[in-house]
Amino acid sequence: MDIVTATQAPAPSLREVVYTRLRADILNGRVDPRERLTEPKLSKRFEVSRTPVREALSRLLSDGLIERTDFGYAVVVPSLAELRDLYELRVTLELRGVERIIENSELHYDVEALRDELARWVELRAAPPEPDPSFVLLDERFHTVLSRAAGNDRLTDALVEVNEKVRAVRMYDFVESERIRVTIDEHVEILELAIADRLPEARTALHLHVGESLAVVMERAARALSRMALAG
Repeated sequence: MDIVTATQAPAPSLREVVYTRLRADILNGRVDPRERLTEPKLSKRFEVSRTPVREALSRLLSDGLIERTDFGYAVVVPSLAELRDLYELRVTLELRGVERIIENSELHYDVEALRDELARWVELRAAPPEPDPSFVLLDERFHTVLSRAAGNDRLTDALVEVNEKVRAVRMYDFVESERIRVTIDEHVEILELAIADRLPEARTALHLHVGESLAVVMERAARALSRMALAG
């Protein structure tokens, strides 16, 4: 009799573990931009030898998340010029999702996914969270769900990549109660319009939400960079 054994996925390598954990720490703002990342320090933090740390740092350098310094590596903080380019790209990617559905009558939003997301934001509107930089993750989730529900995964993947690159700055955009409240209200409005198939109105609302005056956006980004410099 043949015996069928369940195959198990191989355990991730140490370099993959270090890379994944350090990348998450960087993207979620848990690594101070002023902190010097060195092989000895990270080897001690992750309780591994220097080899997997060196390989993880090499990958993060290729990802553009860290840069070489005189004393190791440091987290890359986008300049205002780079942020301007990334914000413009973000607006283009966001709007393209709804535009492709408006342009092609055979395409439709994944309404069930939008309804599930709407339920989360209606709940948040009833009990808004306290201002906290981690709110950026909820905000990114909304935009990812909205984009993926439009049916082009490549657009969504590109949007996720852009959001990751500006996350360290955008985190400091959610430290005021009014900013949280306005964001929640606008998310609810956009979702309700998309679910109701009022797509031109949904596009307008989304454009107003993500495509604010570039001067306003860059002013907030400059304040965020100042907060990052003072944090820690």
